[in-house]
Amino acid sequence: MNERDDALREQLEPVTYGVGEALDAAEVAALFDDSGIRRPTQDLARIATMFAHANLVISARQGERLIGVARALTDFSYCCYLSDLAVAREFQRSGVGRELVRRVREQIGPQSMLLLLSAPEAMEYYPRLGFERVENAFLIRRAT
Repeated sequence: MNERDDALREQLEPVTYGVGEALDAAEVAALFDDSGIRRPTQDLARIATMFAHANLVISARQGERLIGVARALTDFSYCCYLSDLAVAREFQRSGVGRELVRRVREQIGPQSMLLLLSAPEAMEYYPRLGFERVENAFLIRRAT
């Protein structure tokens, strides 16, 4: 991002954040595609189900446009799995992702750990947000 981009963004509406906002599956799929995150965006019913069963969703908007989302599953007392963190490409490296994670942490409280699975291309990003790499995880991959 350069100074010109920063100046243009400042002229636009500010970014607002919401907790628990009902999100349209098509809007989320478009954000996922724009952000580069790999999700089944052609299956809107599956996207809708993913969000219907999440118990913590934080959205970021500029005006009416959805520019970021964090989707998590948590018990709000011991653990939280951050299953999606997506930011529109033009807003990446602007602090939106960092703010979404900060707000997730604020919602789950200091007693909960925050866990996520990273895409290979994002492995260098998460340590900058305070995540530590762990080697003691196991996975059974989804069939579809």
